Amino acid sequence: MGLDHAATKPHEQLAATLATQMDAVNALIRERMASEHAPRIPEVSAHLVEAGGKRLRPMLTLAAAEMCGYDGPYHVHLAATVEFIHTATLLHDDVVDESGQRRGRPTANILFDNKSSILVGDYLFARSFQLMVETGSMRVLDILANASATIAEGEVLQLTAAQDLATDENIYLKVVRGKTAALFSAATEVGGVIAGAPEEQVRALHEYGDALGIAFQIVDDLLDYGGDASNTGKNIGDDFRERKLTLPVIKAVAKANADERAFWERTIEKGRQQDGDLEHALSLLARHATMEATRQDALAWTAKAKSALALLPASDLRQMLIDLADYVVARVK
Repeated sequence: MGLDHAATKPHEQLAATLATQMDAVNALIRERMASEHAPRIPEVSAHLVEAGGKRLRPMLTLAAAEMCGYDGPYHVHLAATVEFIHTATLLHDDVVDESGQRRGRPTANILFDNKSSILVGDYLFARSFQLMVETGSMRVLDILANASATIAEGEVLQLTAAQDLATDENIYLKVVRGKTAALFSAATEVGGVIAGAPEEQVRALHEYGDALGIAFQIVDDLLDYGGDASNTGKNIGDDFRERKLTLPVIKAVAKANADERAFWERTIEKGRQQDGDLEHALSLLARHATMEATRQDALAWTAKAKSALALLPASDLRQMLIDLADYVVARVK
């Protein structure tokens, strides 16, 4: 789920604005990754945490808290919590997906083993709950615990939905809310909660994170069929090869004639793929214009994210979050 590397992108402006606070988050992450008894824990988690991810989710927490006027210490704890939950899910995902690469480097399950990845992921989940509790806010605990459950539920739903041609856009949205949007919306919402923001602002922050997360995942799915591998860290067609039913394909299946449906059944449901299948899949997406239809969906979610922020006080940070929503979809030409 990469954002590209050119200068003055909205996430880079956010990083520059929040640099001091992010230094504190990174220090806390390193401190809590430590383990007196199991050196494998910092080895595995550091491989992922230090791999140069954008830290987008913790930055959203810090930005939300600051926009709402927070001046206490616990937004740093919450930002670290969000990053730990994210890292734990990545460690587990790479085992489930049998992935060999993430952020342009070998995955932890390849460098170490599946057992280490699963168990260190469990450790980071546990650490995230310790951090949440330290804030002393039951509401924060409620939001992040619910998000954690939604993430796990979304991953389990994806196991059955990803290779079933009966999966429609509603089921796809449930999966996306689980695997991506739940943590985005929790990250923004807890920033408002810890700041004691008015209820309508807390709701608006939740809606922004939810819509941004959905747009982010839809674009990620689009880039899999039409992105630049040097920017995305993924190869074109990875989702097709892994038989993942994503939105461009769901839209193509809905419009498929009998021959086209038979092709999708063979390649996605049965996994009997052969040379030329990816090219044929791309031609079907083009025939039914599903890439553009998917892009329009992403733009609609982006518009929803930006309109939610209208309830927040005007500030440079608010503008950066608006620009970030635009930028997510601008990655797709």
